[in-house]
Order: sequence, then structure tokens, then C-alpha cells
Amino acid sequence: MNPTTRTLRARYRRILRFAALHLIQVWWFELFLPRIGLARLAAVGRSRRMRRLAQRFHVLAVDLGGLMIKVGQFLSSRLDVLPPEITKELEGLQDEVSPVAFSAIQTAAEKELGVPLEQAFAYVDPTPLAAASLGQAHRAAPSAQDAELAGFAAAVVKIQRPGIGEIVDVDLAALRRVSRWLSRIRLVSNRVDAPALVEEFAATSMEEIDYLHEAANAERFAANFAEDPRVSVPDVMWERTTRRVLTLQDVTAIKINDVERLKAAGIDPAEVATQFANVMFDQIFVHGFFHADPHPGNIFVTPTPSEGNPLAEAGQSPHWHLTFIDFGMMGEIPETLRDGLRRVFIAAASRDGKGLVDAIQEVGVLLPSADTAELERAMTQLFARFGGMGFAELKEVDPREFRDFAKEFGDLVRSLPFQLPENFLLMLRTVSLISGVCSTLDSRFNLWDAIEPYAEQLIRDQRRPAVQDAAQQAVATVATALRLPGRLSEAVDGIEAGRIAVRTPDLDRRITALERVGRRIISAVLFTGLLVTGTLLRSDDSLVGSALIAASLIPLLHAVLPSRRGGN
Repeated sequence: MNPTTRTLRARYRRILRFAALHLIQVWWFELFLPRIGLARLAAVGRSRRMRRLAQRFHVLAVDLGGLMIKVGQFLSSRLDVLPPEITKELEGLQDEVSPVAFSAIQTAAEKELGVPLEQAFAYVDPTPLAAASLGQAHRAAPSAQDAELAGFAAAVVKIQRPGIGEIVDVDLAALRRVSRWLSRIRLVSNRVDAPALVEEFAATSMEEIDYLHEAANAERFAANFAEDPRVSVPDVMWERTTRRVLTLQDVTAIKINDVERLKAAGIDPAEVATQFANVMFDQIFVHGFFHADPHPGNIFVTPTPSEGNPLAEAGQSPHWHLTFIDFGMMGEIPETLRDGLRRVFIAAASRDGKGLVDAIQEVGVLLPSADTAELERAMTQLFARFGGMGFAELKEVDPREFRDFAKEFGDLVRSLPFQLPENFLLMLRTVSLISGVCSTLDSRFNLWDAIEPYAEQLIRDQRRPAVQDAAQQAVATVATALRLPGRLSEAVDGIEAGRIAVRTPDLDRRITALERVGRRIISAVLFTGLLVTGTLLRSDDSLVGSALIAASLIPLLHAVLPSRRGGN
């Protein structure tokens, strides 16, 4: 076995070992203890356990690099399925790792480009401009011929880390196996389609390591803003771009959150905040194709010379524009999602809690196993409190009230099989990043002010479809009303004939289950003792420790598996 294969197998086993150990911990506290009547004990320290789990994963991700940092970033956005203690801890996970030696990067680039690096470029700076888990960027000077063809003489070349393809394959294989484990746990499978989540993440990851896809994203984004002086995008040097090497125009300027440099250049940070928000919401609401990672490292403020710029000379445009880079993570709102969101909007506008839940199900964010009664009640409460308010009134509501309601609503959502489409989550994450950047530039920035014009336009654009949907809903209501007497008659006949039974608590079954609890508690205590003893001994005597851990499975099976005589 060669060293590379050995390293990849060790990586695979390490990911699985981490997942297995923490799944056992979660199973013990969240499933087993409540099952034997110790739910209150399990609740003690739950927040601390969740934070520690996320912290340990944070350490693992930074140590392994590769796709695991992307996994952490992906999990930090899954507010719909993970508790806030985990998402909060992981949201600070940055894709910054130690750089690869330039000699290894050079070899990888030459293999991909098919020519020596000194032939492909006049110069490449061996010191990386940025290093990430999947690749790293270096400043470069194109050859005279390439510079003439491309129209620029300064470039940034992005090169994938050597062997990253194999690492991604191993990481995805490990994640798929963990998702299969999760799908066998009923508490998880009833709430989350773990294999689907992994496949969604896998598709995004495979796109992100394909630099041809990123280059195409850059050109599509540039086309959307071709006539807009507020935005610029680096040109792609296609002659020096492949799936693993991407060469772009060097457009480095003032980082959008560098307030001191902006002021030194005579640029008002508050104006930048307003313009940035407008540009981002244009992407989301107008183009339906948006930059999904607009953190400060990916946006520059570029001063624009007044000479030759007719808009600037006429005072119609600021003397600067926004420059976007890194188009590996892009979000899109397809027509199906737009149509679903339109139905959600109509239900929300009419303060129809049940209609809103039905629309959410149509969008596909609730799994078929969802019991929506509690969600409908929560939506009704939401509309009762905030439904009649305009933007101006909402801005006056105490933020603590929003936070309290959001916490209660978040707890409810996480109790349901609620799984938001990835593009919808990307949109929410993007809005959060927009708010963060704008607040840094202007402490008085109010997100409502930026969104309000788009909301008003959405209302105007949706009037006609809203009327159509309202008409369809009225027809459906009339049809239901006409069928109701017949259905009631059938139900009465069914009760009289004994075909419809009214469920009552099955006392005998419950008493039998309670009688077995005592025996299961003894098994649970024995399992815990063997497992803990084996774990402690394993560091000194791995054979004895492993034997005890294996032996603990026998009382474990008795404690958790249903009896064949009547089940639970």
C-alpha cells in the first residue's frame, strides 16, 4: 500500500470514528435516557454538549482541511435542522489553511496546463495571495502574447491543491456512510433526509472544485451587470484556465470593510453600504442569480477615474464601483422556487396560517412525515402579532420581541422534518452577510430600508397572479363545501356500522411496557459500566478495553431493542 493510499484510508477512518463516537453520545442523551424516563437528566447541560461537539468538529475540520471545512460552513447554514449552539459555533469557521509548498503547486499547475509554468506565465509570485482548503491563489504576470489577447497585464492564478480530487472523494464517501447511519435512527430520519442533504452538499462541492464552472459563473454574473457602472467583474483568461487552474484579471483594490482606507480615498462608507445592499438585492430579486459568499474578502471598492466616465462627470454615479471576485459559490432562484415563494407570499399577505403551511409543503421544505398542526398554530400566532404591520411599524418593534419569537419558532422548526432547499438557505445566509458588512460600514444601517423597495415591487408584480390564486382558492373552497354534507353522512354511517373506531389509550400495552422498564434499566446500567470501564482501560490495555466495550453491546441490545413479545 503506497503512502498516499494509507493517508487517505486513515483520513476516512478518522472521520467515521469522530462521527461514531459523537453519535453514541447524542444517542445516549437524546434517545436512551428519555426512553427510560430520564429526560430531565438528559436536558441538563444539553447546550454545553452541543457547543463542545461543534468545537471538536471545528478542530477536526481545521486539522483535516479538504472538504471538511466546507462541511462545517455548510452545517453552519442549516438553521432548519441543527440547534443554534452548533450553527453559531461553526459560523466562524474560515476557509484559511496552511499553504502548500510552491514546488508542489507548480508541479500541479504544469501537469494541468501541459507546459512549464515559466512558459505559461512571464512570472508567478511563489508567495500565495490566499490559501484555502481546496486551492490557493498567486499573483502572476501573463506572457506578452496572452496579455495582448486577454486585454490585461496583471493576473491572479488559482491552482487546486495536489490530490484534492482524491481527498474530496474520500470525504464524500465518509459523509455518505454517516448519512446512512443517520437514516437508520428514527428520531433523525423522521426529521431530516440525511442522505439527500449529503447529496445536495456533494453536488455543490463538485461544482466548486471545477474551475471551468467558476469561470462560467463569473461571465454570467458579468453579463447581468454589463450595463451597470456600479459593478465590475474580473475578466477570465481562458487560454490559461482548466478544471484545476483558473486565471483571472487582478482587480485587487480597497477591501469593502476597510473603513479607514475608504475615508482616505474620499469615499463615504455609508454610501458604500447603501450601494452594496442595493446591488446584492438586485442580484437576488431582479436577476435571480447571486453571489452567495459576499464576505469582505470577496468584494473590493475600486475608485473610478472621473475622466472618460460620462456618468461620473454628470454626477450620476459615484467615483467608485464595487468589484466582486470568487464565483465558486453562487445561488440561483429557479422558476419553480419563485413560483413556490409566490404562493408563500400570497398566503402570508392574506394572513392564512394553514395556507402558508400548505404552500411551504408545496415548495418541498417539509418531509411527508411532518405533523403540521403545531406549525399552523405558530403561523397563526405570528400573523396575530406581526401580520398587520407595515415596514415602518415593524422597525419600531422591540428587537428582543423578535428574538424571543424567533427562538420559540426556531425550536418548533427544528422539531419538524423541515429541510429548506439549498438555494433558499444560501439566500438567507447571503442576506445575513449583507447585513453584517453594511453594519460594519454604517452603524445606523437598517436592513428594512434596503429591502422595502423590493418588497413593494414584489407586491406590484404579484397582484395579477395573486388574484388568480385567490380565485382558484375560492373555487376549491366552494367545491369542498359542496362535498361536505356527503362526507359527513358517510362518516355517520361508518360509525353506526362499526367501520370507524375511536382510539383510546391502550392501557394494557402501556402497563406491560412499564413492567419491562425495570429490566431495561438494569441492562442500561450494566452497558454503561462495561462501556466506561472499557474506555478507561483501553489506554493501558487495548485488548481488555476493546473486549469490555464489545461485551457492553449485549446489555445494550436488551435495553434498546423492542421485545418480540408485543414490542414496546
